[in-house]
Amino acid sequence: MAGLTAALDLSQYGYDILVFEPNTYPHHKVCGEYVSNEVTPYLRSLGIDLLSIGAVEITEFQISTVNGPMAKTKLPLGGMGISRYAFDNLLYEKAAERQVKFVFSKVSGVHYDKDRFEVNVDGESYAAKVVLGAYGKRSALDKSLQRNFISKKQPWLAVKGHFYYEGFPENQVALHNFEGGYGGLSKIETGAVNFCYLTAYDSFKKYNDIDRFNQNVVSENTHLSDFINEARPVFENPLTIAQISFEKKEPVLDHILMCGDTAGLIHPLCGNGMAMAIHSAKLASGVIRNYLEEKTYGRIQMEKDYAKTWNKTFRSRLWYGRKLQYMLLNNRYMDMGVRVVGSSQGLLRAIIAKTHGKPIE
Repeated sequence: MAGLTAALDLSQYGYDILVFEPNTYPHHKVCGEYVSNEVTPYLRSLGIDLLSIGAVEITEFQISTVNGPMAKTKLPLGGMGISRYAFDNLLYEKAAERQVKFVFSKVSGVHYDKDRFEVNVDGESYAAKVVLGAYGKRSALDKSLQRNFISKKQPWLAVKGHFYYEGFPENQVALHNFEGGYGGLSKIETGAVNFCYLTAYDSFKKYNDIDRFNQNVVSENTHLSDFINEARPVFENPLTIAQISFEKKEPVLDHILMCGDTAGLIHPLCGNGMAMAIHSAKLASGVIRNYLEEKTYGRIQMEKDYAKTWNKTFRSRLWYGRKLQYMLLNNRYMDMGVRVVGSSQGLLRAIIAKTHGKPIE
């Protein structure tokens, strides 16, 4: 998503842009599929209107614990429910219209030398003045770039599916915790409900089967129990991704500007990873434009400015995300916290605001 957004932004200025993507569009991805309205003005400036393809307007937030306490409030900015299948494809089609070129293959290596990059793909090499790394949570590229987190075993597993379930409110995004994890529910453009959860692998491996885990662990939360037992799956099999790292990452590495999850992953409980990816693409596009247009603005300055702006924009969000996740995975703290915020909608909205940004003009 970050790569497509940056390509779309930069395509307005006549640059030659090439996007590498392993899979043709459209395709599904593991994602909470809720995007905050903070990015709506920026998307519209790029010609992207999510409501035109059926995105669901979301105004309410609900949170519950495995032991029963529940709190809800209106979202400060609101957001939209939209599948990655539809959202990414819309960005792709718009970028292709603007002469962005695509190679549907996996990048095997990126090398920088003498102010130029060489990108290796399937025995071919491509030269570039600037490279953005927007390849998601983890990739073989992280290993070749010797990023610290890639050599460590990570404890998280994410599971996602679409379901037909008539009992879920259209304007609501819900977050429910269970032993060792938590899951989000929200409607998408097809009318289905997206259910995506994160769990500790140590908890999951006791069952080693998604259906058994859902019945024995996830459905212990009474707010999820009816959904687990009554919802009809759209996918033949749910999507999964393992070895998810929430460790700190570098926004710039080997002169590559990292965007989206590649630069830093916010905990899913904050429900705002798509907005962060889109915003990071805007930040990268701005400094790239300065670098390509201004002779006195060099590569080092571009990299420094991007890293500084990225940290200023996202560091506090990621910090709050880590703290909130710690609380969400501790049943005692979670019960206490939900009871407290349940008595004060203003407090709950203030907490939500800490993990969201202001509208991007």
